[in-house]
Amino acid sequence: MIKLSASLEKLLRDARIDLVLSRIEKDESVLNEVIKHIDSDIRSIKFNSILVLGEVGKKSADAVSKIISCLEDDDWSICREATRSLGKIGDVAKKAVSHLYGLLGDNEESIRKEAAIALGKIGNPTLESISSLIKALDDGSEIVRTEVAKALGEIGSDAYEAIPYLMKSLKDISWTVRTASAESISLIGKESTNAIPSLISALADPDWRVRYRVVSTLVEIGEAAIPSILEILTHKNKIVRKEAIDALGEMKIADPKIIHAISKLLTDKTEMVRGKTADTLRNIGKAAVPNLLRGLEEANNKMKVIIISALSGIGSDAKDAIPTLISILEFIEEINSDEIEIKKNLLYSKSILQRIKLMFSTLNEYFSAVVKSEAARALGSIGKDSENAISALEYALINPKFIIRREAALSLGKLGSSAVVALPSLIEALEDRNPDVRWRASEALGIIGVNTENVISSLNGLVHDKCDYVCEAALTALDDLAED
Repeated sequence: MIKLSASLEKLLRDARIDLVLSRIEKDESVLNEVIKHIDSDIRSIKFNSILVLGEVGKKSADAVSKIISCLEDDDWSICREATRSLGKIGDVAKKAVSHLYGLLGDNEESIRKEAAIALGKIGNPTLESISSLIKALDDGSEIVRTEVAKALGEIGSDAYEAIPYLMKSLKDISWTVRTASAESISLIGKESTNAIPSLISALADPDWRVRYRVVSTLVEIGEAAIPSILEILTHKNKIVRKEAIDALGEMKIADPKIIHAISKLLTDKTEMVRGKTADTLRNIGKAAVPNLLRGLEEANNKMKVIIISALSGIGSDAKDAIPTLISILEFIEEINSDEIEIKKNLLYSKSILQRIKLMFSTLNEYFSAVVKSEAARALGSIGKDSENAISALEYALINPKFIIRREAALSLGKLGSSAVVALPSLIEALEDRNPDVRWRASEALGIIGVNTENVISSLNGLVHDKCDYVCEAALTALDDLAED
């Protein structure tokens, strides 16, 4: 262990950076002693002095000249550490800029990398430093190119001349370079609008990380990018269409024309585009509700579930959707005796084709039930204080499909005290043959919070239910009611 009385020179030689920094924190005059040790002939003392000064940051302003002199040291590691420390010292080291940009052509990769980082942190660019950074975008090292792209972004609007070159870097073989370039184009500032065409093209990049950054950049550019984004909503590449929708969704612009353009993709031939479109309309909110409702009319069952989920996500602002959701939930599909007989024949048919037909028929029935259950779930998010919604959910508690009964019970619970009129139906649901329905009905009674003898007695009847999670839900509901 090094004694507290150990000399500063010994601490630097032994790389006890933490102790040196501690001394500086207690007595800033120690900083001047560290600066003097830059002239040491002992490599470790010199190296660690430079390192410490970088860690101290702007307080090392008086050391900048001496650190600059180390940029020409014969020891490449001293040169690299000096470069790194100048960057950490920041904008007060602005006189180092004219020395640093020359290091972008150094033979040592780590020095080129640190030079780029330092130029970005210091700022105060010159025409020569910007020109050198632009040239370094073609460096043979992926790491260096990435840091150069980042540095240009940190410099900001003064690096405007670099935009065309950063746009070119959007096609770099390395995803880290492409991502850094896209981000920097945005950071450079308001003149980034000149880069919109290249950013639009970059939405087709095979790397999702690059596409994510490009979308973020377009969102930051804002309304100026919208016309170009709208133009690619019909792009032949499904990924481009999806990312365009994503960008518009992030902007959350409730312009009717934009919403109309987005809504057209609810019928896109690609499922992921349709899904992203519904999600985007959800983000836009209330203004998009009419378009989502129109989309329901043409959607298949799977897409209906997605659209209804989007309406649910909008919440109470989607109250205009309540009548449509109720009609979906209450819709009864008529199956006549002839259809039943046909299904029986298909079931016992030896023909593979006939069995496939039965399978698809069964799947259609399943998805129809899923649509209804999603409608029930959505009413729980949208239908508060709507007597019609509560009545529809109450009626759904006796639906033949358990997933619909389950979601109806869950939604009545979400509606809370406004669903008190449904208590008798929820009590009956406690005797449902499906445990999931009993579970959700128990939860709902606890949430609604009406402590009557009938409610307590019915919940007590489930305390020993054969399904553990039903028992637990009943006990929790009883505890909640006791607290109320």
